[in-house]
Amino acid sequence: MEQEKTAVKKRLTLFVALTFVITWIVFMLIPLRGLNYGEGVSIVILAAAMFVPALCNILTRLITKEGFKNMYLHPHFKGHMKDYLLVYFGPTGVLFLSAAVYFLIFPASFDLQLTALKGAASIGGLSAYNLLLISILQIIIIGPVINIIPTLGEELGWRGYLLPKLRTLLTDRAALVITGIIWGMWHIPVIVMGHNYGTDYMGYPWLGILAMIVFCVVLGVIEGYIAIKLESVIPAAMIHSVVNAGAGLPIILAKSGYNPVLGPAITGLIGGLPFVVLAVVLLIKAGNKLSYVKTDSAESGTVGTD
Repeated sequence: MEQEKTAVKKRLTLFVALTFVITWIVFMLIPLRGLNYGEGVSIVILAAAMFVPALCNILTRLITKEGFKNMYLHPHFKGHMKDYLLVYFGPTGVLFLSAAVYFLIFPASFDLQLTALKGAASIGGLSAYNLLLISILQIIIIGPVINIIPTLGEELGWRGYLLPKLRTLLTDRAALVITGIIWGMWHIPVIVMGHNYGTDYMGYPWLGILAMIVFCVVLGVIEGYIAIKLESVIPAAMIHSVVNAGAGLPIILAKSGYNPVLGPAITGLIGGLPFVVLAVVLLIKAGNKLSYVKTDSAESGTVGTD
């Protein structure tokens, strides 16, 4: 048993080291090439970085000769269609609720004139309100699948490798939280560059880094819980896709001058409150017992309970 735990720890260390080193090198191409973050080629670089965790899953398996059993790619639709319907529409509902909660707390921040949309709407000959309606419908209808390829690039690493390995050493509750912390820290270079929070806020960049870690723990608990339940990264990638598709919606509803560390986006400490509540509920349900125990030789199957 101790040999098996040691092997898992070595694989975990290698996976995390590879993922951070390769991704951070990719991230650093943006300032080294003198690019403006979030514009032009930098967007392509960021998209490429999303596939690094999946790549490192594969590299770790090759280097350690672990093999490719239990990749968590099977969706397990059979017997779980209700779960998938909830995954498809539930996160979108929580996202919209998050925007509502933020603007209830900060009503003066809500832009009834939809100023941010007027320029884009005029180009297409639509009113700002019609463009908003179209955007909302797009999030609801295709949000869970529109970004699923790049989000799988991340989820195959975080929920497809890191989380299952941690679950062989820790309780599910601890594994979910630690996975989220590591995921949040992985974003540090781009948070410094202005990802999600910009650079013009009090406490830059440390408050932004902290807010991102909190957000990744929260979202990681939600994604990880359903990944454990369905033994698949597919639902986690769907949730991640919804978040990427709809995270900007509250921003276009807000007047300028808001504090991005607080909101209105769900990455803010207040903007994401409903997600926090959901994560706490799921974390409690996950329990604090070592409920998932299996040896490396048995990693092609599941032993224990959900």
